[in-house]
Amino acid sequence: MAEPRALTREEMQRALARWVAAWNAHDLDGVMELMHEDVLFENWTGARVRGKRRLRCAWASWFAAHGGCRFIEEETCFDEVQQKALFRWRLLWPSRQEERAGELEEREGVDVLHFQDGKILRKLTYTKTWVEVGGRRTTLDRG
Repeated sequence: MAEPRALTREEMQRALARWVAAWNAHDLDGVMELMHEDVLFENWTGARVRGKRRLRCAWASWFAAHGGCRFIEEETCFDEVQQKALFRWRLLWPSRQEERAGELEEREGVDVLHFQDGKILRKLTYTKTWVEVGGRRTTLDRG
């Protein structure tokens, strides 16, 4: 059996940059390209999806409904030895609150990414419990 392929720090940086670009281009195929077949995704609500095929199905409706989203990388830390990355981001998207329709909503969060064989094996997402719309903080909408 072949030794699992480890990514260098530079390879992790390039892969993550392509991945974020795919998210911002609303390119589900590009996002899924970096996911491991046995990926485990856990979102900020605690919902879990295991397996690349199931994750693609789960994310397809999200991609269809959130075409106006954009991730901005705030900072990223890479651990080449453990094949992990800590990715702190801001998410901008059209507010889904009726009274703030048309304004951008900002969410802040962190993804803990575990790599195996050059792909993301685990994606654990954590986010703050508030959002900012029009300079005003409000309770986080689970959508």
